Amino acid sequence: MPENSFSHIDSKQRPSMVDVSEKSATQRTAVAECYVHLGESILQSFSEAGWTSKKGPIIDTAVIAGTMAAKKTHELIPFCHPLNLKSVKIDISPADSARLRIEARVKVIDQTGVEMEALTAASGAALTLYDMCKSASKEITIEGLRLIEKTGGKSDLHLR
Repeated sequence: MPENSFSHIDSKQRPSMVDVSEKSATQRTAVAECYVHLGESILQSFSEAGWTSKKGPIIDTAVIAGTMAAKKTHELIPFCHPLNLKSVKIDISPADSARLRIEARVKVIDQTGVEMEALTAASGAALTLYDMCKSASKEITIEGLRLIEKTGGKSDLHLR
C-alpha cells in the first residue's frame, strides 16, 4: 500500500480531518442500505398490528431516528465534517417475508460527500427497529449495511 494512502492520515502519520477548503461546493448524494431480519412470524405480526408496538409507531420512529442520525454523523465519526444537509429520506419496506430493507438517501451542496451520513442514517434506523422490536424476539439481526450509490464528488458509485 502506498505511503499516506488514507485521506485522514497526515504526512507525519497522525490522524487528521481532511482540509476541504479549496474544494468547490457541489451537489452530492449518497444512498445506503441495510436489512433487519425479524423472522417471518415477527414481521407478519407487526405488519398485522399496523407496525405499532407498546413503544409506539415502529416504522415512523425508525425513520425519525435515521434522520436524526444523519444530522449527528459529525458528532459520532471523529473526522466527518459538519454538513448542512439539504435532504434526508429514509424508506423502510419489506425485503421479503422475514426482513425489512432500509434505504437512506442523503443530499448536500458542499465541499465533501455524504456517504457517512447515509450509512449512519441507515444504521440508526436499523438500530431503532431492533430496539422497537426486541421484546418480540432475541434473534433479530442487522445485516448488509453498505453504500449503494454516490454522486457529485471525484467519482460516482452505482451498485444497483
